[in-house]
Amino acid sequence: MPTLFRFVITLCILAALGYGAMLALVILVEPRTAEISERIPAERLNIQRQ
Repeated sequence: MPTLFRFVITLCILAALGYGAMLALVILVEPRTAEISERIPAERLNIQRQ
């Protein structure tokens, strides 16, 4: 039983570390926003002409 308890506690600690890392990324990392435009050639649009 002590081995199972130690395993569960280890899994809980690893889950808490993962959750803490994701939370830190959400709080500390600010995404850069920019407007992006890209020209697409007419041949790639597959427009069907009538």
